[in-house]
Amino acid sequence: MPAPHIPTPLEQLGGRPFSFYPAIQNIQHNEWQFRRAQADEIQVINTKSQQELWIPRGFLSGVSSIEEPIVIVGLLKELECREGVVIPHVRRVIEMPRAVNDVHGPWMSAAQPGQLAPVVGIRVESGAESQKSRKFLGVVAAGVLTCIVGTVIFRDATAGSRARFFGSASRLALPFAVTDDYESIVSRIGYPESSRTRPADDGRTLYLLRYPDRGFTVVLAGGDRSHAFYMGAVGRGGRVVHSVILPNGQDSTAFLIRLR
Repeated sequence: MPAPHIPTPLEQLGGRPFSFYPAIQNIQHNEWQFRRAQADEIQVINTKSQQELWIPRGFLSGVSSIEEPIVIVGLLKELECREGVVIPHVRRVIEMPRAVNDVHGPWMSAAQPGQLAPVVGIRVESGAESQKSRKFLGVVAAGVLTCIVGTVIFRDATAGSRARFFGSASRLALPFAVTDDYESIVSRIGYPESSRTRPADDGRTLYLLRYPDRGFTVVLAGGDRSHAFYMGAVGRGGRVVHSVILPNGQDSTAFLIRLR
């Protein structure tokens, strides 16, 4: 039996708009919505131009934990759009060509056949001037080295902050299974601060047990509370933080996403 499909954090956004960081080159409006997913690609649509793009999963970094003013989806590489296809962006450096046979300076002329090569005078620095030059070069070298060390430290600190910012929302290792009911849950983590019910699409009743001190809400589903069983847990904004494998072999994540 193939392994059940577990949606990525990007799929859990549903229809909420988001922006890529860094923004995709050659596209002016950086606001997108998730459309569909395949094994190795994610399809998104631009909210303004309605342009659809396929983004390889290998370029996706994660979803930011901060949702205001808009959700940010990180990219591992800078991308660009060419003729509707997303590819890595390459910055090109153009080298200026040298002039042909540009060997002699303007103060020198090539030796003519049968003539001696011109003599160029070489000025020898005095001891004091030579010492000043060495000190000056030492100061310049020390300054360059300081700049390099500072750049490396700043880059590493920035990369660490960016990795924490774009890290995917972590799931919780809750000790619950699809066989747990209301009594078994409260016996382990205590009674919820509040609870409420709402009807499900399949005719069952959903029981939402709020644990704000723990940062999640437990979701039960059943005909009544005595026959309601554990479906998973959601965090702030409806993000799925724990799911279970249902009796039909499917993951309950898709069910929990529809609760938003």
